[in-house]
Amino acid sequence: MSLIFPRPFRVLTPLVLGLLASCGADADVVIYCALDQVHAEPLLERFEKETGLVVRAEFDVEANKTIGLVNRLRAESSATRCDVFWNNEVAHTVALAEEGVLASYDSPAAADIPDIFRDEERRWTGFAARARVFIVNTDLVTPEEIGQITSMWDLFDPKWTEKGVGMARPLTGTTLTHMTALYSVLGEERAREYVETAKRLNEEGKLSLTSGNATLMKQVREGELAFGWTDTDDYNVAREAGKPVACIYPDQGEGGIGTLLIPNSVALLKDAPHEEAAMQLIDFILAEQTERELAFARSAQIPVRKSVERPGYVLTDFDPMAVDFRVVGGDLPKRQEELKELFLD
Repeated sequence: MSLIFPRPFRVLTPLVLGLLASCGADADVVIYCALDQVHAEPLLERFEKETGLVVRAEFDVEANKTIGLVNRLRAESSATRCDVFWNNEVAHTVALAEEGVLASYDSPAAADIPDIFRDEERRWTGFAARARVFIVNTDLVTPEEIGQITSMWDLFDPKWTEKGVGMARPLTGTTLTHMTALYSVLGEERAREYVETAKRLNEEGKLSLTSGNATLMKQVREGELAFGWTDTDDYNVAREAGKPVACIYPDQGEGGIGTLLIPNSVALLKDAPHEEAAMQLIDFILAEQTERELAFARSAQIPVRKSVERPGYVLTDFDPMAVDFRVVGGDLPKRQEELKELFLD
């Protein structure tokens, strides 16, 4: 049996991956990638051209793609098929490291990445972050009102009931990571109050809970909601489309907890079949040029290194939330179960 691809770069669904494994598909390095294919694929193609190595990449097609890839790595841990995991967030990567799925690799390309974005044992490294922000519809919210939205708690202000506010249901993705981070920053009682308030207001018809950040962004840009939580990459899609939107980085200044930054992360798999090529690919992903390209791409990723060039609309002059991603990653499974009980009852 033979399979024909239009070019060397291979994007695989789980079904095709199984077929390829059975017919001895050729590849120099295998990567599972949770970042959207449209953003990651050009970079991986450039790696192929520069190195001559053939990349076999899998972009999970499920809506819940991060969880799908993480669970696949867990299932394959006794017989690893993947070499490199490129996650579009970090908490699940930390969880995999703690479970022994990842190997240590101290990439020389990451030497200037701040320690907060690097595992002490070098089992993962963060880069190219997104911020958790409020996207605001400027047709529904006046400039004066925008100036009054400064805190994460403003989402629950009764004044917005008529115009509508929202957030993604905090069960997966960056919203789950965000809510989990609040427990380590605010403490158990205050963080629990936040998620329980969101649930109560949803039941009262005063807050929308969407299936994801992109859906929330679309509802705000189309005027169905006044504002809500999303990621900077989703906001940038609406901005580029010329929609009437603004972006608020909440909880800034004295007394604020700061805005959460969630980096991409990359890791070497334990017992990776193509270890040497995997290390080359990780070095490439962590290079300054990669962060620069992701900053100028439609996703508008925020470089974690100040030295990396970025466009003017990719902000860096804000106060980031002080959070230990190792704590968040370790907490994630527990918080996910708690939030499932709260939001899926």
